[in-house]
Amino acid sequence: MEFSLLSVLVLGLVLGIKHAIEPDHIIAVSTIASQSQKLSRASLAGVFWGIGHTMTLFIVGMVLIILKNEIPASWAMSLEFLVGIMLVYLGLSTFFALKHSADQHQHAHHSYIKSMAIGFIHGLAGSAAMVLLTMSTVEHTWQGAVYIAIFGIGTCIGMLAFTTILGIPFVRTKNKLTLNRSLTRFTGFVSMLFGLYYMYNLGVNEGLFSIWFR
Repeated sequence: MEFSLLSVLVLGLVLGIKHAIEPDHIIAVSTIASQSQKLSRASLAGVFWGIGHTMTLFIVGMVLIILKNEIPASWAMSLEFLVGIMLVYLGLSTFFALKHSADQHQHAHHSYIKSMAIGFIHGLAGSAAMVLLTMSTVEHTWQGAVYIAIFGIGTCIGMLAFTTILGIPFVRTKNKLTLNRSLTRFTGFVSMLFGLYYMYNLGVNEGLFSIWFR
């Protein structure tokens, strides 16, 4: 493999790790980590987020690269808006989860699926930028496939690390019910607040509502 391509792939790995720790990603997965009774489950939730995220980026990205096409700006912004809706939903679901107790094995399985779904939606929202980045970085389609895959591995590594860190306070306080519930509520509140801000910024400041209703 040429040195220049190797450098690009290393860059993709680093950017993938960096991409994983964007605020909307961390806030979304923190709602899953807040419900984890074991640190390993919080860590795996991050890995499943990365898998879902990579799946979308790879499928959508490769289709667009092969067709040499781009996602229209209005579509890209609409997909980003979907992330805001998801953050509000995740915040609300965190409050509802406090009212219900379930079998831990089923809960863990549900959390992994939920994490993958969150990653999948984030992948949809980020696919436009991913295609532009890939097309400006590599010369051939197969290189684009490898780049996106390496980028995805980076996001898995980054999210694994940060969901582990995020899971520590929730696991440590699992026997301190009042404190644990307070931390969980705070996580849900932050997710809802950030989601509302995210939608407002896209809709009003960046003009998405004007595009929708013109």
